[in-house]
Amino acid sequence: MNNVVLKVSDLKTYFFTRRGIVKAVDGVEFELRRGECLCLVGESGCGKTVTALSILRLFDSPPGKIVDGQISYDSLDLTKCSPKQMRQIRGKDIAIVFQEAQSALNPVLTIGDQITEQIKLHLPLDYNRTRERAVTLLSEMGIPSAESVLSYYPHQLSGGMKQRVLIAMSLSCDPQILIADEPTTAVDVTIKAQILDIFRELKAKRQMSTIFITHDLAVVAEIGDRAVVMYGGKDVETAPVSEIIGNPKHPYTAGLIDCLPDTSKSADRLTSIPGTTPNPLEMPQGCTFHPRCPRVMKICSQKEPLKTTISNVHSVSCHLYT
Repeated sequence: MNNVVLKVSDLKTYFFTRRGIVKAVDGVEFELRRGECLCLVGESGCGKTVTALSILRLFDSPPGKIVDGQISYDSLDLTKCSPKQMRQIRGKDIAIVFQEAQSALNPVLTIGDQITEQIKLHLPLDYNRTRERAVTLLSEMGIPSAESVLSYYPHQLSGGMKQRVLIAMSLSCDPQILIADEPTTAVDVTIKAQILDIFRELKAKRQMSTIFITHDLAVVAEIGDRAVVMYGGKDVETAPVSEIIGNPKHPYTAGLIDCLPDTSKSADRLTSIPGTTPNPLEMPQGCTFHPRCPRVMKICSQKEPLKTTISNVHSVSCHLYT
């Protein structure tokens, strides 16, 4: 337990809308260990991002609300912290890299202003040392002429450069935990590889604990230590990445792996999981995946599966193992 830096227990984050209750996160559980890269993986709408926003309490409230569960960090339950406590934790202890760099950066403030703002808030540094820290961070991210870039506005940078700036901002106060919300989604293949290299270096040099959110199991295989597969707001399988890729137990996990391109096989079309993700306002009874599951049984539509321990490092929520 001493090696665990963050523990999420039975987390439930609901959005109370005029059309009904959206159970965006519905009983998610996982642990993040020191120096580990934990990947949250699944299709769009499965609850990955809302889980991350719940940790830092960054969703709009109302309509969003954490209705149950605990998020344990450094003897604190983040679900019960005051707004003032959360402001002290955000950026300094737990930082986040948002998915869309163009939207996350303020278009009317310079890059330097946006990086130094967080440093001034959390660290007792004077103007010169704050600026030096910002230049160092940009240089570490592989941005050329880093000192000149401080005076640039976001529109003067490419998409890949903006994503690097966001990573630099998130690292400005040396957080213990870094949450990366699909940082490789909106960039090309070359920049994607460079960003993944940055995260590998962060893990090696800083021993930083990372929650990496992605829909791409190929990325998970490259940088992840363990993975939590999510569907319909729930964690359906948790295991080391080698187990997830080589020995998937949940039919949804197996479906995601089958969707990966395979150059060793000749096929006219890529494999896909049949059906669509469920409407969050009308979740299926029983197992939320059963309408799309190739191994569905009668009990799947009647009863929600309990979490089953396959081994001391592998768990799955599926009636095939109960």
